[in-house]
Amino acid sequence: MRTWRRENGGRGRPAAGFSLLEVLIGMTILGIAVIGLAQLFVMSIANNKRGGEIGQATFLAQQQVDYLRNLTATELGSFPSVSQGESDDESINMNGDDTVDFRRLTRITASGSVFEVRILVFPPSQLGVPAETLSASPYDHRVRAILNTVIAR
Repeated sequence: MRTWRRENGGRGRPAAGFSLLEVLIGMTILGIAVIGLAQLFVMSIANNKRGGEIGQATFLAQQQVDYLRNLTATELGSFPSVSQGESDDESINMNGDDTVDFRRLTRITASGSVFEVRILVFPPSQLGVPAETLSASPYDHRVRAILNTVIAR
């Protein structure tokens, strides 16, 4: 909003600068925009972190399937073999810092010479939950990756 000054009865000329009200309104609009951008930034960081977790979990699931594909029918039938260091419920430390990053469950169902394999990967917050509960309702427990496949021998 511009105000007009008249000097010596002549034509008016605009006063220089902004009024206090204009400055306050401008700062309010700018503040609202900055708050909205800050919220988007925080959401972006959270989504990137979750995406990274899903990528790592998918890698872990695929890694387990690759391992199982190299086993014989007898070895698949007796999975997990304690003598070979196998486990169907693993706490995984991805980066060697002595903290658990994921929990991987491996379920194998044999039907003759066909083995149905299901790999579930969960965040470490699910360490205390029984494996049966996680297998029955993975989506209720923040599952990060589910991989189903069939191995025939």
